[in-house]
Amino acid sequence: MASPSQSLERTLPVAILALAVLTVPVLVLAPDGLPRLRAMQRELARIHAEDDALRRDVSRLRVEVRRLREDPSAVERIARDELGLVRKNEIVFQFPKP
Repeated sequence: MASPSQSLERTLPVAILALAVLTVPVLVLAPDGLPRLRAMQRELARIHAEDDALRRDVSRLRVEVRRLREDPSAVERIARDELGLVRKNEIVFQFPKP
């Protein structure tokens, strides 16, 4: 007959394995398990895409700022196109829209 310590040595690994087989699927499929992991991965991908878009915007704005500081014609273009300004010696003709 096996001693109690030998019996425990045999049953303890089996009991731990059985417990793992039962609890791992429950933990993985729980709302805080695999579904949450997938949702967080999607959110991370969205944040990376947004970050890339913002970096492109920052680069574009830096180029525009540099152009506005260094190129007077760029300032004039914005003054004309966006603000509707004209020079003192220019005559403005306004036509009704058809």
